[in-house]
This record gives sequence, structure tokens and C-alpha cells, in this order.
Amino acid sequence: MASYVQSKALLVAAFDFGTTYSGYAFSFRDDPNKIQTNQNWYAGGGASRLVSLKTPTSVLLNPEGEFDKFGFEAEDTYATLAEDDEHHGWRLFRRFKMVLHSNKHLTKDVTVEDFSGKQMTAFPLFVMSIKYLREHLLKAVTMQKIGIEEIDILYVLTVPAIWDDNAKRFMRDAAIEAGVDPKRLKLALEPECASVWCETLGMDVKGAVAFQGSQYMVVDLGGGTADISVHERKPAGTLKEIHKASGGPWGGIYVDENYMKMLNELFGENALTELRKTEMNDYFDVTREFEHKKRSFDTDKTKQIIVRISASLKDFAEKYSSKSLEELIASLKVRENAITTRGNDKLKIDVTVVQTWFKRPIDLLIQHLKSLLAEPKIKSVRTVILVGGFGESAYVQERIRNELAGIRLIVPPDAGLAVLKGAVRFGHIPAIVSSRVMNYTYGTSVYAPFDKKKHPEEKKVWKNGEWLIEKCFDVYVRVNEEVRVDKQVTMTNIPNNKISLTRVYRTTHENPEFTTDPGCNLLGIVKLKISTDIPFQQQIIETTFMFGDTELLVKTKNTITGKEAYMTFECFK
Repeated sequence: MASYVQSKALLVAAFDFGTTYSGYAFSFRDDPNKIQTNQNWYAGGGASRLVSLKTPTSVLLNPEGEFDKFGFEAEDTYATLAEDDEHHGWRLFRRFKMVLHSNKHLTKDVTVEDFSGKQMTAFPLFVMSIKYLREHLLKAVTMQKIGIEEIDILYVLTVPAIWDDNAKRFMRDAAIEAGVDPKRLKLALEPECASVWCETLGMDVKGAVAFQGSQYMVVDLGGGTADISVHERKPAGTLKEIHKASGGPWGGIYVDENYMKMLNELFGENALTELRKTEMNDYFDVTREFEHKKRSFDTDKTKQIIVRISASLKDFAEKYSSKSLEELIASLKVRENAITTRGNDKLKIDVTVVQTWFKRPIDLLIQHLKSLLAEPKIKSVRTVILVGGFGESAYVQERIRNELAGIRLIVPPDAGLAVLKGAVRFGHIPAIVSSRVMNYTYGTSVYAPFDKKKHPEEKKVWKNGEWLIEKCFDVYVRVNEEVRVDKQVTMTNIPNNKISLTRVYRTTHENPEFTTDPGCNLLGIVKLKISTDIPFQQQIIETTFMFGDTELLVKTKNTITGKEAYMTFECFK
């Protein structure tokens, strides 16, 4: 069905739902490489008005708990309301995507904090965000081309390759809840999208990734995470993944946190808290200005950065402390003159201080890249493609170039949009990815004949006239195994009850013996009603795992009655 829908789509639209920024792009089937993005995300007003190709992943709810605004508009509206002390009951949510990263107990009830620290269920915020992006996109498309209907669109939603099955399903369910037809929705892995886009670029980039047999690593470095894949170009021009996706929480938001921690130490926690509460426009100006400084920071060209201090922050600092700004700076744990004032409203911060804010996330990233590049199966990889918003940082690029000996680092133009544009292209030609490497071993829980040579006596149970071992891990595919995108593994069994229950497990171990082994997790259950009109022994149940796509699908089928059922994720029941 998906391939049929894809071939009929007149337009492919992609959503990049990021930790800090989100956006969309699209192109028509008759000109797929002419990819358009929204050019009109505006922040602030007057001379300081900022134009961006993406908008913050921020949601504003009104006092009734209903969606009001998204992006820059959400932040600016909340700030304006706060200035007039009319924001009470309004709720602003920012950077909530990270709740899906490495959440081993993810459910639809997972909560996030709003700007004032109050909790709310996260799922509706994802739904509202995708709905807003979809409606914004539809307006942009219909203004361009008369006659395009919503049913003519194939939607692509990007997700980190390092996310597990639960997080991917969470995003799919949120998109469906937001009104996207599940038959016209495809999830795409972010580093793969970047790889797909890079082969359309100039020869400097294309020459490194587009020839047969080329192997290269894609590092998608965003606000929240580093998401890393390793690819090889196959003879037919398709992509083969040659190492399972990896990465970690080493994105740009951790640099922001270090900067805000410095401001906290300098001006005092009370002053910064009051700024957040009463002068939000100033607060957002502080964070947005630093975002720009962070990306342009370059030790080759910059000896210091200069940041503006809002008058309100200085006033609050004086309110809570009798010390002058110079005295407050002197109390910081930095060398003399590393931070100085410039006029009444600016701080001049030495490059050595700024470097400390980048240190931990970039140290962890480089350490991980070195360990990956040392692995035997990818030792021939000498090209690294860096994309993502944080990947645009000149300092990050400099650190990687200096510390990865013998590696060619390529940063494509508009690196922050590479994933989004690649996602559109992927939607037009999803078969461009031919195989992927499994992140887990997957299988089911079954009974197996008791073997006294390998099974402990205490585990055997008497069932159906024989000694059996229960909860054995029946492996369908193993971790690190390369699988084609169309790979299916089917096994059969005979039912012995009115309901066939297939329990699906996963583990990072290659050779699990029991589903109760440490590290084995119940992923989901498939429930299929069995006909009571036919003897159980005459019915055959097929369990099929469909691997290799961006999402795992598991179904059971009664080959006699034709009835089918699909896996329900345990955490979303």
C-alpha cells in the first residue's frame, strides 16, 4: 500500500520536528529536486526582527488548555502577555522532544514541564505541533498550485536513527492523531535523509558520497542529540547501512545550558528567575542572541564574543546583590580579565571561557567518533559528513577536523536543512535505501523441548504430554545483522487456545536464550482470535516480522481463516 500511495503522490512534504527548531519542506512530483522551504518564520519586531528557515519547537496553550500559537509566535506572545501581567493560566512549552530520547519507560502518559515548571502530558503537545506544521504547509502549497488536494500529499516525518521502536511509534501515533492519513505517512531516519540529500550537491560533496563503493559516516548534530549512521553506495545507486545507528545526547542545548549557568552564577539565581518570569522578551532575546553567537563562534577568527546584557537583568542583579557588576565578575571562577564589561550593556567573554561551554558535549562526541572509526568493519571510512543546526558551528567543525586524524570532514551548504531536504527526496524515492543494520535482536517467547544437557532441571514444565522449557527466546533477527528493506521472517505454530498471544521481545545481546535474561524487554503483544469451529490442531498461525524499514512491523495470520492481527506496543496499551 505504501509504495502504491507513494507512486500516486503529487507532492512530498517533510516535517523536521527538532529539539530546538522545527520546519517543513516540500516538492512536487513533476520537479522533485526543486525543494521549497518556508522562508517566513519571524521573531521579534522592529529593527531586531529575525528571519529564520526554521522556527522554535515551542507551543503556547491558552488558559483553557487549548492550542494557541507555535514557534517564534508562541514565545513572543507569551512574553508580551507577561509584560502586561496577563500570562497567568497561559502555558509555554519548549524543547520537549528530548523526553523521547533514551526513555526506557516511555508511555503516552510521559510528562514534560512548561516554562514555569508545571507538568503536562507530552503527547498532546506533539500532536498540536505536527497539526500546526501540517496546516501551515497546506496553506503554502494551495497558494502555489491550484487543484492540489490533501489526499495528493505523501508526508515524511523525520526521526533520529538512534531512537528505539517505542519513540518512533510515539511520533507516528502523534502524526496520525494530528490528522495525517497513516497510509500516506512515512517515517525517515535523519542521517539517512542527510545522506540522500548530499548526493544532489556540488562535486566537492557528491564526489565523496555518490560513487559506487564509497563509504562515509553521517553525523547529524542537532539541538538535542548526535545521530550517527555509516553508509555505503551500492552499484544501483542505493544506500546500504554498514553499521548500526549510534549517538547520544551531545547537542547544542548543552552549550546553551552552560552559558545560562554562567549567567546564573554572575547575576544570581533570583535575578535570572525574575527575568524569566517578568521580562520574557528580554529573556528570549538573550537565548536567541546566544544561539547566533554559538553557531558563528570560531577560535580562528574570534578572540572573544560580545553579548548584550538587558537593562532589566542588571536591575534585578542590583536588587538582590549590593555588589557592582565588576565585583560579580571577579567572584566567578575564571581567570582575570576573561570576562569584562564593555560599556554599560555588554559583556566581553574570552574565547577560553566559551570553549569550556562546548567542552563536554563535543568531547563525548569526538570520543564516540574515534571509537567508531577504530572498529574493523568501518576502518576504511575516511569521510565524515556533518549536518544539523549544531553542525553549522565553526568551532565544532574545527574540533572534529583537529582531533580526527586522516578524516575528511564535509559540511554541506545549509547543513541545518540537509535532513529536511533529504527527507523530501527520500519520500520521492524511498527505495534509495536498500538495507539497514539491526540495533536489536528480535524474537518471541516460545516453549522448547527440554534438553537435560543444556537446560536446568528446575526450568522444565510438563505440558501436552512432554517436558518443555518455557520463555525461550525464539530469534527472528540478530543485532548487527544486515537486513534488506523488504526482508520478512515468518515462523509457524499451532494454536492451543481461543486467543493466540504472541509476545515480542528485543535485546541488545546477540544470542539470548530466555526472554527473562537480563536486558530482554517485552516490546509488544499480538492478539489473534482463533476459530472455535475448526479443531486447533488443524489451524496454522504464521508470525511474520517485517524488518529493514524505518519501523518494525509484526503480524500474525491464521492461514486457515485468513484473519490477521498486528502488534500492539506494550508501553502504549
